[in-house]
Amino acid sequence: MSFVPNPVGHVCLSFDFDGPSLWIQRRQTTPAPISRGEFGAVAVPRILKLLAKRGIPATFYVPGHTIETYPDVCRAIAEAGHEMALHGYAHELNAMLSEDEERQILLRSMKLIEDLTGAPPRGYRAPSGDVTEQTLQLLIEHGLTYDSSLMGHDYQPYKVRLGSTFPADQPAQWGTETGLVELPWSWTLDDYVYLEFVTFRRMLMPGLKSPVEMFENFAGDVEWMVREVTAGVVTPVFHPQVIGRGHRLLALESWVDRVARLGVTFSRMDHIAAAVAEGVAFGVE
Repeated sequence: MSFVPNPVGHVCLSFDFDGPSLWIQRRQTTPAPISRGEFGAVAVPRILKLLAKRGIPATFYVPGHTIETYPDVCRAIAEAGHEMALHGYAHELNAMLSEDEERQILLRSMKLIEDLTGAPPRGYRAPSGDVTEQTLQLLIEHGLTYDSSLMGHDYQPYKVRLGSTFPADQPAQWGTETGLVELPWSWTLDDYVYLEFVTFRRMLMPGLKSPVEMFENFAGDVEWMVREVTAGVVTPVFHPQVIGRGHRLLALESWVDRVARLGVTFSRMDHIAAAVAEGVAFGVE
């Protein structure tokens, strides 16, 4: 049966289950930062319980390192009917990788998901949003259906272009549209920048805002979509090690129930991408 879009709109809940890999990539491997990643494995069962209670399907972007470190937790994600998609092996920054390095990481991570779930992954989100043309070419080469690393729209999926150039003295020269579907995201719909406190060598990310304030912003984006867009798609991004603490889970529950009352459909991202590939229109203003 063909996918029938909900004209009210679709909300794709996504969870980047980084585990310790995020801190390994930052070379912060002393016990304190690693323990922050460990908490993600504590939080995932809580999140699965919340989703199951409401019958909501979701997409989990899982690094290969997380699959190998927490196989039982990751298996529970798949057994609950959620999509498991690619997120690097150890949260690598793609721009720092050679083509061969990136290909080997992609193939290793794809095999880990297929071995765990019984099916190859269809989607990809770049760690830290660090996607390159090389990355996108590799996704196409290895048969991925969609990417969720770009920010060219807020409610409308679109096809990824390759080969664009941006001369300083001429208009942008847009490249060739591919078959790879983009399900765009934005930092404005990401829990990490609102809530997580992180110190870097040259900067401080203060975080620790009220999740109620964050979810008020998230709700406004959904409400505008429902009012102004037909069959829009919005993709909030959560991290179990961030959203999985008590008061934040309470706020997540309240927000999910609030947007559900608007009449939106909660959808897995691979299902939306497959419909786009078949010509279904989303995000019509």
